[in-house]
Amino acid sequence: MASWGKLTFAQKKCVSATGRLMQGTGMVESGARIGVAASGGVDSFLMLKVLTIRQAIMPFPVELMVLHINAGFDTASHAPLTHWCASHGLSLHAELTDYGPRAHTEENRKNSPCFYCSMLRRKRLFELCRDYGLTHLAFGHNADDNVVTFFMNVLQNGRTDGLSAHEPFFDGRLQVIRPTMMLDKGTVIKAARQWELPVWENTCPSNGSTKRDEVHDWLRQAWKNDKRIKNNIFNAILRHQVHLTCQKL
Repeated sequence: MASWGKLTFAQKKCVSATGRLMQGTGMVESGARIGVAASGGVDSFLMLKVLTIRQAIMPFPVELMVLHINAGFDTASHAPLTHWCASHGLSLHAELTDYGPRAHTEENRKNSPCFYCSMLRRKRLFELCRDYGLTHLAFGHNADDNVVTFFMNVLQNGRTDGLSAHEPFFDGRLQVIRPTMMLDKGTVIKAARQWELPVWENTCPSNGSTKRDEVHDWLRQAWKNDKRIKNNIFNAILRHQVHLTCQKL
């Protein structure tokens, strides 16, 4: 039996679907040094767990380094991540910032708090990838995130764009990847619970009341009485984004 033990159906789905997407889009290659953006939420923690398994399965060596940017609402919230990484032999850079509180002040007059905080955290992640010589930055976006982003772009920007599975930044010096983009939120939550991942609550005061939340609620109403509608939307947008990803590479 493998070192990670026997997997449940949900766990197998997470590992296999992630592997298919990584192979199909050529996400990583031998010697890749992957920064794993871990917020402490269920999506990024599940991705981190799955990537540790995929790392052992891959036919070539890759490195993983966990990157955590604490937004500043709870200065000690990342303690479970610190302990988890130590017990799994993973390198971790955890950094405390004031990005969250600043996003809710007069400093941020033009954008939503979520957008502003996310922008600052992503900028810092890019800087850390540069400083540590990382070749890839992995985000834990799932299929639900892809669908919501697609409809937000349609409704607000008039564009038919979701999330890229694999996208080069800085003239190709950094590859942004989303290995778990084929997984629906329900599977992510179920597998994370079965692995007993130490996920912690998002204490941001804007959590649950963003424009993204509104669009997600609207979509849930659209498919709540017919599961086929949800599956068709998810599959259509996933195929669209993976096709675009492969065209760009």
